[in-house]
Amino acid sequence: MLRILTAASLMLPLAVLSANAAERRPYGDVDLVIELGAGGKLVPSFLGSKDLLFTPYPIVSMSYFRLPGVFELGGGPKTALNFGPSFRIIGERDPNDEPGLAGTRGLDATYELGVKAGYEFNFDAVYGAEVLGELRGAFGEASGVVGSFGADAIVRPTQQVELKLGPRANFGSSGFTGTYFNVSEAESLASGGNLAAYDAGGGIYSVGLKASARYEFKPDWFLNADAGYDRFVGDARNSPIVATAGSENQFTVGLGISKRFSVDLFRD
Repeated sequence: MLRILTAASLMLPLAVLSANAAERRPYGDVDLVIELGAGGKLVPSFLGSKDLLFTPYPIVSMSYFRLPGVFELGGGPKTALNFGPSFRIIGERDPNDEPGLAGTRGLDATYELGVKAGYEFNFDAVYGAEVLGELRGAFGEASGVVGSFGADAIVRPTQQVELKLGPRANFGSSGFTGTYFNVSEAESLASGGNLAAYDAGGGIYSVGLKASARYEFKPDWFLNADAGYDRFVGDARNSPIVATAGSENQFTVGLGISKRFSVDLFRD
């Protein structure tokens, strides 16, 4: 059973509005540039798990939109403000499937919905950098505020290849971290003392690195690969859910394929 869905963050890159958008038109007569695809990813089976499971994920992005005579989004030549929706689904956690969690209560799915933003600096055709962040509200099993922030160095060794690497930090309010890292007195007793009672506070719960590679193997067709490493810190690291039943080191690996579509919506 799939219990955690990551890589479900949708990003709609929206560059700052141009005062002379109707004249600039970097995509010619095209009004909409959208990318669609799908992939698969290996992710921890639950927050703190030693084990990985496979989950599919969608690739959906929009890089350009023009409403003639009104505004233009995307296509900045040197910098770009990226802004769009972000979501994540953390599936159920069943202690019957995890011997180390025996005695803990089962957890239903948590849904997270919010926004994702970044600002990209293109120094030249090869090198660039990006700062980015996400903020989401959680509901379902867990409630509260969650998100991440970080930065990437960007290298484009050829016109077909783009490489990114940078640090990340993930944070959550106490309502979120408590759901996944707390152990109640009753759960501690039910575990036979294997898991000590524990109360986790909110804040930054993991830090790590993310790398991605993107290859345009034929016009408008892309192979997308990414890998991530996160290490729990602070209260999350000291939780028995992590220290006793799981691991403080978390890994993800993903691979997907996508196609870019260019559409002339408004004939002018």
